[in-house]
Amino acid sequence: MASLGRYLLAACCLAAVLLGVLAAVYVSGFGRHEADSDISRSRKTVNGLFTVSIEPESSTVWQGDLHAWLVTVKTASGKPVEYAAIDVSGGMPEHNHGLPTSPQVTGYLGNGHYRIEGMKFTMRGWWQLRLSISAAAGSDTVVFNLAL
Repeated sequence: MASLGRYLLAACCLAAVLLGVLAAVYVSGFGRHEADSDISRSRKTVNGLFTVSIEPESSTVWQGDLHAWLVTVKTASGKPVEYAAIDVSGGMPEHNHGLPTSPQVTGYLGNGHYRIEGMKFTMRGWWQLRLSISAAAGSDTVVFNLAL
């Protein structure tokens, strides 16, 4: 009977240690992004040259499926940016990996609107989408936080 008591005590201690480790990981940053990050779909670029908006082309973004996004780029004064060069990158900062695909701008739709195809999110969580934009006004970048 005494050995059963020692096993139960050891199991309780192990559970307490595991809970402590999980709490420390959570407090150190895991899960913090949702409270700290702006998940808006429209924002100014880092240097303020452009205002950029993003939205999925379809109303639903399915995990694991390829999908397209629409991007609108305007100058700081609100004029549409015509024929910009846009590079797309991103990933999951908490998992330290990039996007599983290589999305690209596949079309200029006019009036500052662009289509990005080849987007894919393989799991739920915090993703970032980084757009590097070059146009007549200059070059700038913007990062969008996506909580899926």
